[in-house]
Amino acid sequence: MIRLATPLTDADAEKLSAGDQVLLSGAVYTARDAAHARLVELVREGKPLPFDLRGQVIYFVGPTPAPPGRPIGSAGPTTSYRMDPYSPVLIGLGLKGMIGKGKRSVEVVEAMKQHKAVYFGATGGAAALIAQRIVASDLVAYEDLGPEAIRRLQVVDFPATVLIDCRGGDVYAEGRKKYAKAG
Repeated sequence: MIRLATPLTDADAEKLSAGDQVLLSGAVYTARDAAHARLVELVREGKPLPFDLRGQVIYFVGPTPAPPGRPIGSAGPTTSYRMDPYSPVLIGLGLKGMIGKGKRSVEVVEAMKQHKAVYFGATGGAAALIAQRIVASDLVAYEDLGPEAIRRLQVVDFPATVLIDCRGGDVYAEGRKKYAKAG
């Protein structure tokens, strides 16, 4: 198990390989496709973003409302391909990590290789359990998007798996090869 603290550096990304298990601690930002579209529009207009992307990790999640006494409700990963049209732009601005589930496009993987970024997977179907690793949640931008607003989460030992590393190593591709040989 590899422990990482955000913000991430190039050295952090370089030491990770597809399949590694990590525990993330520090700030992680939430954003889904509507928020990504707004961020990329700001970039295209030359306007400042609501937070500095350099070294940051974005969790593709739309959490449920917080129950009494908790900072957040269930917080499971969203299917990542919906962010693929936007992720290369954000990676180019310094985004170092993304957390979601499912495959990524060739364009996203190439941007990750070029800028030393990592794609982490969180376990789908374990949203209530994952939320126990989130100790604080603060609204950053786009409150009108409701659960899809951008939030800054403070996480402690947030469990994730490196699905795609900064060299293009890919758990999904490697898994298919492994089982193709077995059959």
